[in-house]
Amino acid sequence: MKDDKGLYYYPMPANKSIRVYVRDAGDDIEFRMWNAADAGMWLEHGWVPYGAIQQAAKMYTGKGFDPDSIYDLSIAQALIDGDTSKRQ
Repeated sequence: MKDDKGLYYYPMPANKSIRVYVRDAGDDIEFRMWNAADAGMWLEHGWVPYGAIQQAAKMYTGKGFDPDSIYDLSIAQALIDGDTSKRQ
């Protein structure tokens, strides 16, 4: 899906108030979370390269926020590849 902020997907399909935006940064794919219940999140947290997400996932202990369950590289790549607005 796409809106004025860019390409996005729902990391938890049942919860439409949380979106993860994706963009192609050339040598990496970047992610940025948006939450309707936390308007400041978009401003406080910038774009995160997938490489940094992979590092965070290595430190995940099974409790709290699981980066692998939220940031999905295959979905991000499919959105970027399917974005017809960048094709000429």
